[in-house]
Amino acid sequence: MSAIVLVIAAACIFVIVYRLYGAFIASKVLVLDETRKTPAYALENGYDYVPTNKWILFGHHFAAIAGAGPLVGPVLAAQFGYLPGALWILIGASLAGAVHDMVILFASVRHDGVSLAEIARKEVGKFSGFAATIAVIFILLITVAGLAIVVVNSLFNSPWGTFTVGATIPIALFMAVYMKWIRPNKVAETTIIGVVLMIVSVVVGPMVQHSVLAPYLTFNQHQMTVLLALYGLIAAVLPVWLLLTPRDYLSTYMKIGVISLLAIGVIFVNPIIKMPAMTKFIHGGGPIIPGKVWPFVFITIACGALSGFHSLISTGTTPKMIKNEKDILPIGFGAMLVEGFVSIIALIAATSLNPGDYFAINVPPQIFARLGMKVVDLPVLSKAIGETLAGRTGGAVTLGVGMSYIFSSIPGFKSLMSYLYHFSILFEALFILTTVDAGTRIGRYVLQEAGGYIYKPLKDKDWWPGIILTSIVFTAAWAYLVYNGSISTIWPLFGTSNQLLASIALAIGTTMLLKRGKAKYMAITAVPFAFMIVTTVTAAYLNIVTNYLPSGNTVLIIFSIIILILAVSISVDCVTKWIKIYREMHSQNVAANFETSN
Repeated sequence: MSAIVLVIAAACIFVIVYRLYGAFIASKVLVLDETRKTPAYALENGYDYVPTNKWILFGHHFAAIAGAGPLVGPVLAAQFGYLPGALWILIGASLAGAVHDMVILFASVRHDGVSLAEIARKEVGKFSGFAATIAVIFILLITVAGLAIVVVNSLFNSPWGTFTVGATIPIALFMAVYMKWIRPNKVAETTIIGVVLMIVSVVVGPMVQHSVLAPYLTFNQHQMTVLLALYGLIAAVLPVWLLLTPRDYLSTYMKIGVISLLAIGVIFVNPIIKMPAMTKFIHGGGPIIPGKVWPFVFITIACGALSGFHSLISTGTTPKMIKNEKDILPIGFGAMLVEGFVSIIALIAATSLNPGDYFAINVPPQIFARLGMKVVDLPVLSKAIGETLAGRTGGAVTLGVGMSYIFSSIPGFKSLMSYLYHFSILFEALFILTTVDAGTRIGRYVLQEAGGYIYKPLKDKDWWPGIILTSIVFTAAWAYLVYNGSISTIWPLFGTSNQLLASIALAIGTTMLLKRGKAKYMAITAVPFAFMIVTTVTAAYLNIVTNYLPSGNTVLIIFSIIILILAVSISVDCVTKWIKIYREMHSQNVAANFETSN
């Protein structure tokens, strides 16, 4: 199959869905009101609640939600063939992910920018609010730790990557100061300066790698974990406009720019998708994902189609900066569709490799030897890139190889394959890092809200001791997991916990619609909720009995059971609330009809 068909189909589908389905939900279901004062103005305080330009906020929001999932998930899911992953990305992002993000963002804006747990308490009840608080803290810790360890593994012992990614921090600080005091509100001008400086940092990167500065930018995994934790702590404490927003906005240009160039590269090169539509592993027994295509393709792709982590961004930093309710459509709905397109491109990059090469990269050599497959281009690719690629599991290397393979097929780029590969790895690290800083800040929000019930001043968003204390506690917790763990101990929980959180958010969103008299539209959130809760609970159960129990991993078993119990409890509480609301509505209709008849 030609990859260009998938690129054009995805672009057309997402544009149509945005123009029709997104606009319908915005105008008929949520009834966005551009005259209503948003929390950014009503509660403006200069560091969390800050009215922000729509496109800058789009950049921040997209950068925050687009982490490892849309890049790594589709690559790993390619084990099942290109078709299952492509279908779920197109359908899931359109009918579940984008709806989930916009509805929850709307709910938070209408509730003064509070967290998902607070929305659950107000919309469903105290029990769901308490359970959601515990679930969000657990899931957020696992999510940030899982994303952080990918960044650590990408940047350790890499002075080039460390320099370029690190350079985005002072560049972002300069952009914030420039736009606030030197040239107020000059967004286009600031953007050009920021992008130029970032390109310079990328170009200078290889020179730094071979300079006297290299030893000072070379860190092992533990050192990189500490540095990353310090960055997350600083990003969680500083005013949002000073570091988080401009850095994420800047990163978005690189993300969208690289993906756009890759899409153009796919159109120009028109590579053939070499992976079959479906492999024999759809029935289970795969070397990367041992389970069957259902339910595991939905859990593996994660953020590329639907993500519970997005609900934390949509009830965290973003609702506190929305200037106008009309901006909820492009930011909430639109950003998720862009992420879906990123997932399609990542899937193409992985499946354009020969299946033997794909599996040789993604599974340990001893397991690959038992598959009966042969490598085709891998020795040539390894030599051209200058790295040993076989057995580099986790998906990131596969994506980097696939991207550099497509780019190097453009005339004149063949000799730049090593540079293209390392640039791709850098791109992935930068892509993921922006979710770590936003996730850390949101963890601070949740701890402040939860701690406020124990010690009231903690809930005060302007009380600096509480801000600093909760930031330190949350950062130390996820840094501990990263420092003492590995991908194999942290990442397995990410998929199931992330999708269980999405199910919780969809259930809460459905409750909100019912309470606002939108019962006839409840299917837009209730149907994705029903599908995902069944799928994810099944996957979590299978993970426990077929993976964690045989390996004796008690910690993962306990975490999985706690998250499962919380998710199911909140879901049952929501459904009970739906039945109660429906009965009240029915009683009121009966009473109204009786009065009319008399």
